[in-house]
Amino acid sequence: MEKKKSGSRFFTSGYLILVMLFIYLPILYVMVFSFNDSKSMISFSGFSTRWYEAMFENREMLESIYYTVVVALIATAVSTVVGTIAAIGLSKARPLIRSAILEINNLPVLNPDIVTAISLMLLFLSVKIQRSIVTLTLAHITFCIPYVILSVMPKLRQLDDNVAEAALDLGATPWQALTKVIIPQVYPAIFSGALIAFSMSFDDFVISFFTAGVDVQNISMYVYSMKRFNPSVNALSTLIVIAVTLILVAANLIPALKERKNKKEET
Repeated sequence: MEKKKSGSRFFTSGYLILVMLFIYLPILYVMVFSFNDSKSMISFSGFSTRWYEAMFENREMLESIYYTVVVALIATAVSTVVGTIAAIGLSKARPLIRSAILEINNLPVLNPDIVTAISLMLLFLSVKIQRSIVTLTLAHITFCIPYVILSVMPKLRQLDDNVAEAALDLGATPWQALTKVIIPQVYPAIFSGALIAFSMSFDDFVISFFTAGVDVQNISMYVYSMKRFNPSVNALSTLIVIAVTLILVAANLIPALKERKNKKEET
């Protein structure tokens, strides 16, 4: 039995290592070659930061980064607020209405991006709204909201409805019950929904391609429009990976430090 267990553990560990390598080895490869002195993606000729310097000197790339970050931040903020409020409202709705709306909410998630992109483009054209950064931002808000709702709803199902009602009975206003009772309990789910929304907006291409104006392009559109591969993209990808890693570390470390501080204060 022990031999079978050890063999099973070895197989599981080996499988896990292969999966991790499959996911992270390409990212590591890009990060290493972002410091390559030559344009080659096969041979490493020497260490250099020339592609980072070229990235910061490339005005078109910097503009695409600017539009990407601005649109992602606005879409994340708006979709997080709207999606959280919608999820809280749905949690108090009748089961039949809640089920029907959640099924509708799943449509943008299950739909291919090309369908959503063409639908939004035709909508903007039908109401005679010229495509620009405004339409791009509205499109991103539209497809980010369902992900926030799907992230917050499971946490709301775990809450005790009597807690909010008790707060109202003790004199709290509906706003106070929302901000001081409900939201603190579902904050991790809200934060997860915000991260998903930011990620979906940041790397979107198909919907952005159909809803952005001629003078607006995000990072994915910029990379798609390149006639030849520019190694500066490796430098940009490396900086994005580092930024995301720092955000994830902070998101997990700060709550743990706060919880540890609260435990020390209690003792």
